Amino acid sequence: MRLLPAPAGSGIVFRRTDLDNFEIPANGRNVAKVSYATSLMRQGVLISTTEHLLSALVGMGVDNVIIELDNLELPILDGSAMPYVRAFLDVGIRSQRRRRETIRVLRPVEVREGEKFIGVYPGSGYSIRYTIDFPAPIGRQSTSIDLAAETYGDFIAPARTFGYKADEKRLRDMGLIRGANEGNAIVLGPKGPQNGPLRFNDEYVRHKVLDLIGDLALAGKRIEGHVVAERAGHAMHTALVSRLIKDRSAWELAHVPVAAEPVVDRVASLQGALPNPALMGA
Repeated sequence: MRLLPAPAGSGIVFRRTDLDNFEIPANGRNVAKVSYATSLMRQGVLISTTEHLLSALVGMGVDNVIIELDNLELPILDGSAMPYVRAFLDVGIRSQRRRRETIRVLRPVEVREGEKFIGVYPGSGYSIRYTIDFPAPIGRQSTSIDLAAETYGDFIAPARTFGYKADEKRLRDMGLIRGANEGNAIVLGPKGPQNGPLRFNDEYVRHKVLDLIGDLALAGKRIEGHVVAERAGHAMHTALVSRLIKDRSAWELAHVPVAAEPVVDRVASLQGALPNPALMGA
């Protein structure tokens, strides 16, 4: 996989180099299927497991990029977005001379399914509050983040995906999680992680925030508003994107002034301060 700079206004575009450079824009119209990951499809061409890279791009303020890959699935790496963040900082991120467009939420948009819920509301910046409730040993966890405060790299990017050891055979029989192992996911047994320690005490809910940020990137532009999620998942994340984009009265395009200094200078100062996941404890 290779990431290339793109002109201002291009958005995020996937390019299958193994299929004559066929392109699939990262937007809600191209959502193919959503289960344990979010896949995109256009004219029969599929790209799967997009959410971690999309999350890293949005979390680090990257609006325009071409993502080249030569197969249908993005690399899982260590199960988090941290390797992507470190790669971005290694090469730098540069501001462009065109004002960023955002989707400014004007009135609430919600999706409900029994006890599951997700909604987006008017608000300055981009903030998220997420609550999960899983069987033991996870239980109920909640967290909040303000992406405008540049907290993504520290608090969200290192959080890894997770799964229960008891579900492994069933999921593999369904053709899912074929590449999952203890090096790229938290594996949960009856008493807790089999491959601990955790990077955060609430790493599970932080990873759900990571997924949500990536899925909401499919709105096509960064959201300006407040998102609340309760027991949601990929299907509800993308359902919210679809409902929001279709309801044109619920939002407007807003413009953010060009930064006074290149973003590459700002993120360079963060590079030494970013956490090293290998050194984190519970």
